[in-house]
Amino acid sequence: MRILIIGGKGTIGKKVAAHFADTDEVIIAGRTSGDIIVDIADSGSLKSMFESIGTLDAILCIAGEAKWAAFNDLTEEDYYIGLKSKLMGQVNVVRIGQHYLNPKGSITLSTGILADDPVIKTTSAAMVNGGIHSFVRAVALEIENEIRVNVVSLGMVEDAYQKYKDYFPGHNPVPMSKVVNAYVRSVKGKDNGAIIRFYE
Repeated sequence: MRILIIGGKGTIGKKVAAHFADTDEVIIAGRTSGDIIVDIADSGSLKSMFESIGTLDAILCIAGEAKWAAFNDLTEEDYYIGLKSKLMGQVNVVRIGQHYLNPKGSITLSTGILADDPVIKTTSAAMVNGGIHSFVRAVALEIENEIRVNVVSLGMVEDAYQKYKDYFPGHNPVPMSKVVNAYVRSVKGKDNGAIIRFYE
């Protein structure tokens, strides 16, 4: 398979990319590093990337940002960070990327536990994650050429435990083997419109 991984140099992305690279052709895109540079918050940048890469069998997006702050400190502009990057950025990966997929290809987006089990300072991120979940369920009903669209929703992953553990007291870190398998299930399996959850 020819697989594009947007965010393939990040904490999660590098483990996922290494796994698929054993058996498939992997192209890594990122905002600052990778085989190709892309800003998912800019639809023009996405279009240019897909044009330069050509036809694919699978697209994984493990990218996007949202502001973490106390609710009363979040401005309207702070909310737009997540809406433009993690939400519309991933929506545009589907909207534009579908035209560069072979029939029966797949697109996998990424969210997290905050959609179902938010913690403090995550009203913006939780809102964005929940929106992506609803989008994936709906777009799977309409997308053409037998393309499958799923989203992987993870808890605090093992490799980010030290950085984020104070935000998630009492949460069990998700082993990286489970993290990788969530993306394998989406790409190699038959799920469509699924929210693939691994929260511990």
